[in-house]
Amino acid sequence: MAIQAAIFGASGYTGQELIRILSGHPQVNLVAATSRRYAGRPVAEMYPSLSGLSTLTYSNATPQEISNLCDVAFLALPHGVSMDIAPVFIKADKLVIDLSADYRLRDLAVYEKWYAKHSSADLFGQAVYGLPELYRNAIKESRLIANPGCYPTSIILGLAPVLKNKLVDVSTIIADSASGVSGAGREPQVTSLFCEVDGGFKAYKVGKHRHTPEIEQELNKLAGSDFAITFTPHLLPVKRGILSTVYASLRKDITLADLHAMYTSFYEGEKFVRISPAGIYPNISSVCGSNYCDIGLALDLRTRRVIIISAIDNLIKGAAGQAVQNMNLVCSLAEDSGLNIPPLCP
Repeated sequence: MAIQAAIFGASGYTGQELIRILSGHPQVNLVAATSRRYAGRPVAEMYPSLSGLSTLTYSNATPQEISNLCDVAFLALPHGVSMDIAPVFIKADKLVIDLSADYRLRDLAVYEKWYAKHSSADLFGQAVYGLPELYRNAIKESRLIANPGCYPTSIILGLAPVLKNKLVDVSTIIADSASGVSGAGREPQVTSLFCEVDGGFKAYKVGKHRHTPEIEQELNKLAGSDFAITFTPHLLPVKRGILSTVYASLRKDITLADLHAMYTSFYEGEKFVRISPAGIYPNISSVCGSNYCDIGLALDLRTRRVIIISAIDNLIKGAAGQAVQNMNLVCSLAEDSGLNIPPLCP
C-alpha cells in the first residue's frame, strides 16, 4: 500500500525538489502540496519542469485538513513557522519530517539565542536529528525528524571519522563552506539577484551564521567534548551545490593511505557517501541533482594538518533528498528508494 505524503509549504526550491523526488518514488502517493501564494494554481504551471510528473494543484489547506489526507508530512517552511504546524501532525500521529531548524537543536536556550522564542518546546525531546549515517537506528523509531541543515550536513559528514577516532585537535577546526544561490531560498532578495551574484564570490554572516550551533552540537557529540569551531560561509555564483573545506591539526601522525582506510571503513555500506580516491577532490558538479556526499582527503605534512573536502547538493542531500532518505528509514523502505538519481554532469 502506497504511503500518502504531503508537503506543507511546497512552493520554494526545497518544496519543488520534494515534489520532483516524491513524484518518482515507487512507494509514495503525493496527495497534497500547500502554498498560500499559489493556492489554486497547478504545480506544473508554477514549475514547468514538473509538467507531466505532477497533477497536483497548490492548496491553502490547514494542517488539520492535510493531516486527514496523509501518513507523512514534510514541512518545508521557514524557521520559526514549523514549530506552530508540527504539533498538529504529531497529535494526529503522523510522521513529521521538518526541514527547518525548529527542532534541530537539543538545547532550547541555544535555539532561542540564535533564532526566536519557541512555541512548542515540549517536542524538543521527541525530535531526532535526521542524519542517517549517524542516527539511523534512532530515526527508524521516531515520529519527528529534524532534517539537518545543508552546511552542517557537509561539515559533519566530513569530520565524523576523524572525531570518532580522536585524530585531530578539536580546538583547531576551521570550516570554510561555499554554497550556490539556491541556498538563500526563492524569496526575492537584492543580494541574490543575478547581477549581484554573477562574477562574484564573497563571505557572508562571518562568525554569526545560524548553522554554527547546529554544527557544534553534532561535532561535540562525536568528539565527546565541548568546543567551538570557526565556520565561514561563502556565496558561489552558481545555482546549487555546497563545497566545504575543513582544516584541523593532527594529534598523531597518520599516512594518507591509513586516513583513506579510516574513512572507507567508517562509511562502509553507506549508499550516499562516496570517498574520493587519493589525489582526487570533490567537485559540486559531480553531486548536483543527487543525494550523494563526496569526501576527499589530504594531509599537509608541513603544517601537520588534515584537509577534508566535502561536496553535496544543498537542495538534495542538504534538504529534500535527505528528508526522503529519512522517510524511507521510518517506513521500512529501501533507504535509497526514490533516490537513485545520478548526478547531473556537466
